[in-house]
Amino acid sequence: MSRKTLDSRVVAITGAGSGMGREMALYAAERGSLLAISDWDADGLAETVDLVKATGAEVRSDVVDVSDRAAMGQWASAVADQFGRVNVVVNNAGVTMTGDFEEMTYEQFDWILGVNLNGVVNGTKEFLPHLIASGDGVLVNISSLFGLISMPGQSAYNATKYAVRGFTEALREEMLINGHPVSVTCVHPGGIKTGIARNGRKTAGQDAEAIDRLFEKKLARMPADKAARIILDGAMSGKARVLVGADAHALHHFAKLTGSRYQDIIAAVSPRIMPHKR
Repeated sequence: MSRKTLDSRVVAITGAGSGMGREMALYAAERGSLLAISDWDADGLAETVDLVKATGAEVRSDVVDVSDRAAMGQWASAVADQFGRVNVVVNNAGVTMTGDFEEMTYEQFDWILGVNLNGVVNGTKEFLPHLIASGDGVLVNISSLFGLISMPGQSAYNATKYAVRGFTEALREEMLINGHPVSVTCVHPGGIKTGIARNGRKTAGQDAEAIDRLFEKKLARMPADKAARIILDGAMSGKARVLVGADAHALHHFAKLTGSRYQDIIAAVSPRIMPHKR
């Protein structure tokens, strides 16, 4: 597929109050897009609005909880009414839930499902008619490296990100079969320098500070602005899958090479790397 330009496109991004969402908003704004951004964090969202306005781009912002289906529907309708169209949607909002499943509560599991999976489903369902109507839509759903390979202590996060992958890949097939003018891209970032780990939740007994330090000092290697460029460039080129970061590529190939045995290898190595429980 030929690469599409971001110029004059209406781009809607969830989770734009920080991290990759903010950087994607800035990247699109600098390339002539009209922005519709949302986040649950009003303060972070306001900061992104100021940065986007500094580029001269037009921007609409709304405080929205992506797990709230009615709120997402209202936001999608308001964006389409204001701009007259929606060309690109990035379902980016996401959270983490770290800890062994046996120590996790139903409420903790439901929380991450609501944001990471239902948020993507809600954003896709509410914006898809507008993307189809645009005649040249682009849908981008953010999965994770952990949507390609599982990790201990990440059962809930793995569950949501594998689900996003399966949902997005099946949806892309449906768009192709039904002849809808919407390209669909599933994104698998590795360790990106954002606040997602520190802002996430942990089960009781976890050393939260040690977990956050491990992610920020050793695992999060790629700057968020570089990840944003890779994601949007890949999506606008019509790629079905975008891996972000050397770690994402390396571990994806490792899992393919070793098959299901990768689980045994990770189980043997992880205790030497992961912080001990309190």
